[in-house]
Amino acid sequence: MASEGTGERTDGPGTTHRHPGATAAAAEAARPTSGESVRIDSWIWSVRLVKTRSMGATACRGGHVRVNGERVKPAYAVRVGDEVRLRQAGGHERIVVVKRLIRKRVGAPVAAECYVDNSPPPPPREAIAPAGIRDRGAGRPTKRDRRDLERLRGLADSANAARARRDD
Repeated sequence: MASEGTGERTDGPGTTHRHPGATAAAAEAARPTSGESVRIDSWIWSVRLVKTRSMGATACRGGHVRVNGERVKPAYAVRVGDEVRLRQAGGHERIVVVKRLIRKRVGAPVAAECYVDNSPPPPPREAIAPAGIRDRGAGRPTKRDRRDLERLRGLADSANAARARRDD
């Protein structure tokens, strides 16, 4: 019951099998014709590094995208072998090397075949421990609680300096 030409077959409700060549066919369909280039904002959207193409263009304009070490505009033509660095929210940086050019957004497994990911691993979750989370229903923190939280977050020095300026 799958559509013709998609490389899928079904054995009943809820079961879909993909032929091995289905992902290759999808990648070939998304590949630009010979001599055609791909914009960097379109490529980072196609390989699922950003959610929307406009977010890719905004990232380029904001200086968050570098190709071979240079900041680029959204219309920059990317080529196979280029190193793309994309700074994402939270300070995490993705470093990828372009393996294949595609112009259409494809599934995640196909998109992963279009680049080599050289990104550093994210820090372990234990290292990102939340500081000063209060129990639900504990009420408003007291002055002592607030000072303890400031000390824990490393804001005690700035709070003491502000207090000293105010008292002068």
